[in-house]
Amino acid sequence: MSAVIPAPEGLVPPTRFTQETLDWVPWVEPLPIEEVTEHHYEALVQRSRVKNPYFRLLARDPDILRERTKADLDIFLNTDAGLPRAERELAATAASRVNGCVYCASVHSAFTTQQSGRREDVQRILDEGVSARIDQRWDAIIDASVALTQTPSAFGAAELAGLDAAGLDDLEVLDAILAASFFNWANRLMLSIGEPGVPPSA
Repeated sequence: MSAVIPAPEGLVPPTRFTQETLDWVPWVEPLPIEEVTEHHYEALVQRSRVKNPYFRLLARDPDILRERTKADLDIFLNTDAGLPRAERELAATAASRVNGCVYCASVHSAFTTQQSGRREDVQRILDEGVSARIDQRWDAIIDASVALTQTPSAFGAAELAGLDAAGLDDLEVLDAILAASFFNWANRLMLSIGEPGVPPSA
C-alpha cells in the first residue's frame, strides 16, 4: 500500500510561471524502481519514464497508465496531418495556465518555444495570462483551449468560428480540442497528487 509522504524539507515552490525546468515532488509514494516489472514498463511505453516519480506513481495502476500514455503520445506526437506540434503544445500551455498548473505550463511552454522559436510570445502568455493577444491563429487556439478548460460544455460555435477564421482545417481543430482537453484533465491530476519545486541550482 502506498503511503502519503511529506514534501522534502527546503522545497522551494516556484513564484511565477516559467519556461525553465522544474522539479515535481509527489505527495504519495511512487512505485519503487526495484518493484517495477515488465508489465509496468509496457504501461510506461517509453522505458526511460521509469526515472520520473510522476510516472512511477501512475504506474501503481499500470493498465490505466498504458491507456493514458498511448492517448498522450498520439495527441502530441502523431504527425499524420493536423496541427503542427508547436500549436498542440500551445493548447496544452493555455489549459495549464488557466488551471494554475505551474509544472505542466513549464513543460509545455518550453515545448511550444522549442517547436515554434517564438519564446517571447510564449512568455507573454505565461506572464500576462491567456488574455494576452499574439496573432489571429494563436489567439483562436488559446481562446478555444480556455473555453474547453473553464467550462467544457460552454465550448461551441463561437470558438469553432474563431478557429475556422484563423484558417484551421477540421483535423487541426480536432487536435486543438484534444490537446486542451487532455491537459484540462492532466492538470487536475497532477495538482492533486504533488507539487512543483525550483531545482536547487535554479
